[in-house]
Amino acid sequence: MIEIEDIRAREILDSRGEPTIEVDIITKKGFGRASVPSGASTGSNEALELRDKEDRYGGKGVKKAVENVNELICPKLIGYDVREQRKIDEEMLELDGTEKKINLGANAILAVSLGVARAAANSLSMPLYRYLGGSNARILPVPMMNVINGGMHAGNNLAIQEHMIVPVAKRFSDAIQIASEVYHSLKKVLTNKYGKSATNIGDEGGFAPPMENTREALESLEKAVEEAGYSKKVFFAIDSAASEFYNDKEGYYEIDGRRLEEMELLDYYREITEEYPIVALEDPFQEEDFESFAEITKRLNIQIIGDDIFVTNVERLKRGIDMGAANALLLKINQIGTISESLDASELALRSGYGVIVSHRSGETEDTSIADIAVATGCGQIKTGAPTRGERTAKYNRLLRIEEELGKTAIMGAKFG
Repeated sequence: MIEIEDIRAREILDSRGEPTIEVDIITKKGFGRASVPSGASTGSNEALELRDKEDRYGGKGVKKAVENVNELICPKLIGYDVREQRKIDEEMLELDGTEKKINLGANAILAVSLGVARAAANSLSMPLYRYLGGSNARILPVPMMNVINGGMHAGNNLAIQEHMIVPVAKRFSDAIQIASEVYHSLKKVLTNKYGKSATNIGDEGGFAPPMENTREALESLEKAVEEAGYSKKVFFAIDSAASEFYNDKEGYYEIDGRRLEEMELLDYYREITEEYPIVALEDPFQEEDFESFAEITKRLNIQIIGDDIFVTNVERLKRGIDMGAANALLLKINQIGTISESLDASELALRSGYGVIVSHRSGETEDTSIADIAVATGCGQIKTGAPTRGERTAKYNRLLRIEEELGKTAIMGAKFG
């Protein structure tokens, strides 16, 4: 037995300077610490992130979530073997008693769930990716890096939330080098065209230039890649986060100064994917439009990623699979609230022929767990921001260390181009 002896929660700050929860799991043989990220563009079907809604921190404090861990979850789990991940997760779900975790808060539950996994790995003297993924966990993910921010992540007029680069290389370390060089090339391109203010950065470390439309962003990416000397080695991906620019009362999408209905927007996506080397398109339609997701998946021969539509929820993912809506899942552990449920969603997606992209949130912490989870699942893709800012580079640096640890056995994941 590796029994849980104590669980301690506290309030810390995330990368936006807002509160989040951190939890320590203490056993005689090992220790686990985990903290939980927070999203800005969130799906309405995500599990509940419990906030205090009081004066302190503008209502965003998490003291109630901390109390729920210390006063409710801790007494329930003392004495459990820290290796019983699913049993522990199910105990917390039963204690909460709601589908969206509204009583305890998904942030409280996830902090404990992830901390338990870390404590178990530490107790067994194993890295987290090995503990969760087994002896054959050796696939390094291709990074998808948000280098031009729009939508909810920036203060410009870009409707599209994320314009990403996808560097392709034989080694993860080479992909990081390419991405870093393109990022700095992009900084020069934007400065020359828009002035110094164009290199102000958004929530995820990408630039937030004063642009008006998507093609401006994509043309800047093309020029940056070319000037960095990596033409045909870097592809693009887009996160539309279309729910954010959808007018649900009138039934249209407002993008690039135009009002488009569903099939007009699909044609818009078809045009830009023909003009630019776009290999992945995330959330092209609002979160309840499974039919349009299915239609674009049939028409475009690229990766169509479901984020807000699936919210890492097995039941919503099953519906998407049955309808052929999207062909990839964005895996965000805080959308669902436990490691067990997250791994279930990943397994279902991969078993059904869907891609999986492990993802950060816009409000991040220094916790590097998603890097290990990407390797553990063997999904081959990760999305965790621009190659700058400590909370983002922490994940990339963790993957560089994993690659070094794996040595010649390490292989790269998803294939593009």
